[in-house]
Amino acid sequence: MQRLYADIKWVIILLAGLLVSACENDTKQLQRISAQEGSKSVSETKGVDILYSDSAHVKMHLETPLMLDYAVKKPYSLMPKGVKGTFYDEALHPTSNIVADSAISRDKGKHIELYKNVVATSQKGDVFKSDELIYDQATHRVYSSKPVVITTADGNVINGDGLITNEKFSPWTVSNTKAKLLVNQNLSQQ
Repeated sequence: MQRLYADIKWVIILLAGLLVSACENDTKQLQRISAQEGSKSVSETKGVDILYSDSAHVKMHLETPLMLDYAVKKPYSLMPKGVKGTFYDEALHPTSNIVADSAISRDKGKHIELYKNVVATSQKGDVFKSDELIYDQATHRVYSSKPVVITTADGNVINGDGLITNEKFSPWTVSNTKAKLLVNQNLSQQ
């Protein structure tokens, strides 16, 4: 009987040792992850109002209630609480507006990715809706490979699997297009 208790005692000691060892590994892993996260320098700015320009011409006015700037190898800014942008022409007339639930700005604002409930409105009154739109300031392009719904100023609804346009949202190209077009039924037959 004593032999059985001695064997059980060693099994319990062995299991306790394994548990302590596993906890140490988990603790070390948590410390490593924490050190990595802690090495990321993050600055928080509230009530952000930015003007983006190209060749001394204002191209876009961006507003967000919160911007988190990450100073990592490839710096980026996260706008997790919504963003509103207005594009301008050379005479500073608004050409389009865009809003989204969140955005990421890369390359000092030259590449902005807008996510969730993205809605853009052109000067003509066309409304573009998607879960993602990407703005590339260098090429003056706005594009997406996600589904997009466009409601034109005259009431037509166009669905597609992607969008390519510019800051004015005119002209635009939609891939795999499906549409509901309004037809004037008062046309007389000739």
